[in-house]
This record gives sequence, C-alpha cells and structure tokens, in this order.
Amino acid sequence: MSAQTAPPTAMALLSRVPLFSSLDAGHLRTVVRSGKERDYPSGGEIVKVGDRGIGFYLVLTGGVEVRRESEVLARLGPGEFFGEMALFDDQPRTADVVAVRPTRCLVLSPWEFWSTVGKDPVVLRALLRETVRRLRGPHGSLSE
Repeated sequence: MSAQTAPPTAMALLSRVPLFSSLDAGHLRTVVRSGKERDYPSGGEIVKVGDRGIGFYLVLTGGVEVRRESEVLARLGPGEFFGEMALFDDQPRTADVVAVRPTRCLVLSPWEFWSTVGKDPVVLRALLRETVRRLRGPHGSLSE
C-alpha cells in the first residue's frame, strides 16, 4: 500500500497566490495566522450576491462555483481564491459563491489584512498587479 501525500498547507497554497507569492515565509506565516479556516458543506453558500463583503477566501480543500443568476462564472479548487475586492471596500458582493463539495477556506478579513501586511509595498504592488490582470481577463470582471 502506498503512502498518501498530505494536502498542501494553507501557507504553501497562499504562497502560490499571485497576490502573496512575492512574500517571504515570515510574511506568509503572519497572513495565515491572521486568517480563520472555515468549513462549508457541499451546497453551502459561502457568499451571496448583495451581501457586504467580509474578506478574501483561499480554497484549501474542496471546490466552489462562482455564480451570477444561473450562469457559472468560474469553478475554483484548492489554491484558487475569490473575494479580493473586499480587501479594499465593503461593497456588496457581485456574485454568489457556493461549495460544490465539502470545502475548507482560509478567510482573511480586510482589517486583519491591512493591519498585518498592508503597509508593505511589495504586498500592495502584488495585489494591484493581480487585480488588474483579472480585470483584463476574458470576462472583464473579477471573480466575485
């Protein structure tokens, strides 16, 4: 019987996110510690269109769909993320995000983000670069 490989840690997954990939291990550890891990059952609503955004979500395990009305805008799995706009403002969500199987996410609130790494120009530059990339994407919109 072969040994199973352990799933990547939150820190390993966060290090692959363009928003945070330029951070050193110390910054990454601080960001992960400031977040909260949350579990969602299959079919569980993670965010709802119109609700106030409470943070950035990194999918650790499982999978989600980003939906607007009946259209699936994106399917996201481990290492992928949504909700980055909520790090900037508390505007209403522009899409629903639903777990399509049991899912665990690292959730980072804006107040934790800004108090943890918001003053670091490397972090700010990476965040802006990824936001612009996503705005220029094929659908011209962010994931939420």
